[in-house]
Amino acid sequence: MKKIIYTSLFALSIAVSCGASAGFEPNAPASQGGFKGPTDGITTVAAALNAKDDTLVQLTGHIEKETAKEKYQFRDSTGAIIIEIDNDDWNGLTVTPADTVTIYGEVDKEIMHSPEIDVDRIEKK
Repeated sequence: MKKIIYTSLFALSIAVSCGASAGFEPNAPASQGGFKGPTDGITTVAAALNAKDDTLVQLTGHIEKETAKEKYQFRDSTGAIIIEIDNDDWNGLTVTPADTVTIYGEVDKEIMHSPEIDVDRIEKK
């Protein structure tokens, strides 16, 4: 009897934890917070494409499509770039191609690859 109870509780805890970590949750708690204000970083895709590795960015535009796991095509009025958003950085936010978002992160340049943006935070406008 104890085995059945423990097995049931274990299965229930797995189901709850898997559901809580799924892609998008519109009612997820707000992020921990941080500084909101002017930045010395890059503010356009065109500038980000020519920036040095680890340069801070604050870009406003649209996520057009998913290109790979945790990678998306982002576009503003100056061009397009691939961005990487880890699942835990969404903070329950749901975004469609019609939504305007601001992403905060840094340029990621690797040899023989096009520059990308490693997103730390995303906000829907």
